[in-house]
Amino acid sequence: MNYTQLKIGDFVSRKSYHNDIVFKVINIDKDIVYLKGRDVRLYADAPLKDLDIVSSTLDDDSLIIERDLKDMRLDRDQYFYLPGNILHIDGDNEYLDRCMNYYHGLGIKANGITIPEADISKKIVSLLKEFNPDIVVITGHDAYKRGVYENSFNFASAIKEARRYEHNQDKLIIIAGACQSDFNSLIRAGANFASSPKRINIHALDPAIVASSIAFSEKNQSIDLMKVIGKTKYGSDGIGGLITNGTMYIGYPRWI
Repeated sequence: MNYTQLKIGDFVSRKSYHNDIVFKVINIDKDIVYLKGRDVRLYADAPLKDLDIVSSTLDDDSLIIERDLKDMRLDRDQYFYLPGNILHIDGDNEYLDRCMNYYHGLGIKANGITIPEADISKKIVSLLKEFNPDIVVITGHDAYKRGVYENSFNFASAIKEARRYEHNQDKLIIIAGACQSDFNSLIRAGANFASSPKRINIHALDPAIVASSIAFSEKNQSIDLMKVIGKTKYGSDGIGGLITNGTMYIGYPRWI
């Protein structure tokens, strides 16, 4: 491949990593290409000669929505349901849009805000006061390079601010982290769920999948922890957490 064959917005994979991840090209500087994961929350760079152009087809999020709608199996004949509401704070606008489409496809009330990871801790309390969510998702990008986490400290700081505002982990459920995040520090900071126990990359929708599962779980009853984690792309390697109560109210009778 030569320089003129590649342009910003193309999708590529890296030969040196056995073409395991598809990336979107976000910048080109001479022979170095800057990349963003198409489906995983990851930034990277690579020399031009290491890249192969690949199909731009995204993972089919509609199939995940269809799966999760079937999994709910709500009795629509007699009861009505009020799922928990979600505040999703994301450092990446493209991933946030995918998550918001996922929430809307499931019929969940969700508000999405894009904030750089380093600024989330400064703004999270005012957002919690404004939206009064049952569940808050704090995500974006992270990485573990040469013994240092890129954004885990920022995520942990935001979690701590949220916990100062609401210390009860059943009144405010926190889901935090991104690719290769420091799972232990996020859980210790007060998250109910976090990435990444095995320090691996996670799918763009993984935090939203956990949030929606809790939103559609009955209030004051413990979730099926293994089932919730099992719905994510990489299971317990990518997401872990605590047994947590659901946030959905169930009422009777159902109105027309």
